Amino acid sequence: MADRPHLVVIGAGPAGLAAALTAARHGVRVTLVDAAAQAGGQFYRMPAAPLGTRRPRALHHKWRSWERLSGDLDRHLATGRVRHLADHHVWCVEREATEPGPAERKATGPGPVVRGERPRSPSRAGRSGVAGGPVGAFTVHALLGPRQERGVAIRADAVLLATGGYEKVLPFPGWTLPGVLSAGGAQAMLKGGLVLPGRRVVVAGTGPLLLPVATGLAAAGARVVALVESADPRALARAPGALAARPDKLAEGARYAARLLRHRVPFLVRHTVVEAHGGDRLDGVTVAALGPDGRVVPGGARRLDCDTLAVGHGLLPHTDLAGTLGCGLDGVAVRVDDEQRTDVPGVWAAGEATGVGGADLALAEGRIAGRSAAARLTGRAPEPRSRAAAACRARAALRAFAAGLDSVCAPPAGWAERVTDETVVCRCEEVTAGTVRAAVTDLGAGDLRTVKLLTRAGMGWCQGRMCEPAVAGLTGCPATTVRRPFARPVPLGVLAGREERDNGEDSAVRTDGRAASATAADTGTGTGTGTEADRCESSKDRRQADTDRQ
Repeated sequence: MADRPHLVVIGAGPAGLAAALTAARHGVRVTLVDAAAQAGGQFYRMPAAPLGTRRPRALHHKWRSWERLSGDLDRHLATGRVRHLADHHVWCVEREATEPGPAERKATGPGPVVRGERPRSPSRAGRSGVAGGPVGAFTVHALLGPRQERGVAIRADAVLLATGGYEKVLPFPGWTLPGVLSAGGAQAMLKGGLVLPGRRVVVAGTGPLLLPVATGLAAAGARVVALVESADPRALARAPGALAARPDKLAEGARYAARLLRHRVPFLVRHTVVEAHGGDRLDGVTVAALGPDGRVVPGGARRLDCDTLAVGHGLLPHTDLAGTLGCGLDGVAVRVDDEQRTDVPGVWAAGEATGVGGADLALAEGRIAGRSAAARLTGRAPEPRSRAAAACRARAALRAFAAGLDSVCAPPAGWAERVTDETVVCRCEEVTAGTVRAAVTDLGAGDLRTVKLLTRAGMGWCQGRMCEPAVAGLTGCPATTVRRPFARPVPLGVLAGREERDNGEDSAVRTDGRAASATAADTGTGTGTGTEADRCESSKDRRQADTDRQ
């Protein structure tokens, strides 16, 4: 097994699982690295084993897909074709070689094979901006343990990034009150911990994630006071082609609607939360109707009593590791070709990192990426298009559907105008909207980096992943993708080289980095939906603890 090419797949959600299993099935040795204790990602998040859940399928839909994936994973783990490294938090991927070594020469492949065309050479493909094949050795650096202070380095012939996405939450007055959390965070509490975030819950924002969150909470016993969606689902009719290509998605939406009806959950479309109320914690929200232009209709506001608000405004691709490697982006997503290859040789990407589109699209992209990586690494030409046609057709249809959905589920117009100057925008550094606005109007900032330098918004634990969309909306500065050297905080002991090379056999013993005394200044990334807000809160807690000690 050790003489087989080695592919490291980062992320064990739907895309990573599909890619790892496909690549292993086609003759590649795969190491599946993930920060969570169990495979599955946010979509297939499972309760911890000590909870002894008897019917975990009650928290999920598409359970049969999970059974097939987990069954295949168990079989590949048993044969040694796949190694699963849980609780490994990847902070950097280093490309060690720019010129191909002997193993890499064998694995170097031509560019995408298109019937009727001659395969491209790697050099030509590189100039065209599309990778020709794996030509480098990689080292994946990860942190281990509950305190993430021990380092490990994993060598690989190629890397596949399935790093998922993270949730976007836009601010409004009162959004920092205890009892307000992200929609993904509420779902994670329920799926992973079997915990309800509250008894009377309002689910609000925009995007398809709100439906499973609201139905899941209602089925688990919470009283969902309302599901507040700022978009108008009828606008999907503007994309009839995308809808016709994926009728199963329409049926899925209808099933969620039926569940909401069964639990008597009011569904308020073209409404938005404009303010959260409370003293020590949340006790209600004000929602307002939106007009055809997406702006609040005067006189259309009303109060809903609740103790919890689960709010989300969509997802953003997780591209930190791709940026570190120098992968190109299309907008905010990793750019890939028809085989899911990035424009860095030896690096593939699949799932939400290449564009948010849901679990089905992630599975399709993962299978395509795994098949391509296996072919390139074993020195074979990729499978004829006819054999991969089904996955490619599914990917195309799902991408079209996701694009249609994305065009509808946008935050309401004028949301930034309703954010008061006193509202905290950057929760890590406690920077208010007034300070952010003043950076532009009084100090002349013209881009997000200058706003960050002048206000500290985005300099905290999450490095702007939570607040950057809000700062962009408040200032009118275009959102930019920041290239960070590290994807999460790293102990200095690990940076100094005190980490153990993984030998591919055992991941339990690591070099101890406990002597580290600080974390890197440019830090932080999420590993899944709903984590960044928690980290912001943790950052505040640490500062408060420091103050108390003083």
